[in-house]
Amino acid sequence: MKTISYLILFFILTGGNTFAQQISKAELQVNGLTCSMCSKATETSLRSLGFIETVTPNLNKNIFVLTFKTGQQVDIDQIRDKVQDAGFSIGDLSATFNFSNMAIDSAGLAKSDGQVFQFVNAKNQTLNGVVTARILDKDFITSSAFKKKAAELKSATYLSGKGIVDGRETRIFHLSI
Repeated sequence: MKTISYLILFFILTGGNTFAQQISKAELQVNGLTCSMCSKATETSLRSLGFIETVTPNLNKNIFVLTFKTGQQVDIDQIRDKVQDAGFSIGDLSATFNFSNMAIDSAGLAKSDGQVFQFVNAKNQTLNGVVTARILDKDFITSSAFKKKAAELKSATYLSGKGIVDGRETRIFHLSI
């Protein structure tokens, strides 16, 4: 009984912002890096996340390739927070997902492992296998790109990153494939 209580508490605490191990790596462009010390501060901050296996920086492009530990929950919002904690911002984040028969409805919505995704350029299809998707939410793209996308989508869920799904407020990740 105690074990079940702990499991329920775990799922409640992690249910908002985590992906099951369906995301294997990400390419993260960081804005504001001006020197190798800036890059090192960001790399150190990212390495502190327990679900990250490796961080490989490319100083010429201000990109970090992140690989994730197998069997660990990946929290995309924590990645954003760590970059911001280091004093920088995300210019772009593309992730490699491994979807298993994930159905996207006619509105572009899909649910997988308790997560909700809004695909801005895919409807009425099933994703199966490895897919690279760009995360379009606020603070995962440049502010000018976000403003442009917000004007294009005209969606309250896009502006806030949240919406009501199955009767409760849920984090919705907006993706482009």
